[in-house]
Amino acid sequence: MAIEKSLLNGSTTMLILKLLEDKDMYGYQMIEELSKKSDDTFALKAGTLYPLLHNLEQQGMVCSYDDNADCARVRKYYNITKKGKGLLADKKAEWQTYSSAVNRVLQGGATLAEAY
Repeated sequence: MAIEKSLLNGSTTMLILKLLEDKDMYGYQMIEELSKKSDDTFALKAGTLYPLLHNLEQQGMVCSYDDNADCARVRKYYNITKKGKGLLADKKAEWQTYSSAVNRVLQGGATLAEAY
């Protein structure tokens, strides 16, 4: 089942920061890793990823450096900053609140208080 693009827009930053929390990566590697970890649910295009990374870098959430990916090629790697880790924590908390509220509505509005 395809996911509506508007649902992805708010979570893309969080997903990219989460990938970078695990290890430094270059752009194509992030696209592949996100697709793999989500069973192909998230298929970012380079035209979506690179502007996002550029904005995150301007905001101080990530920084980049050039390094050899293999013997023949220099790639731009990104890593999450302390400020980016703070944003990731905020986005994760925001997601938990949002997804819990959506699940409560989908389950008919049941709450723990009603169980007692």
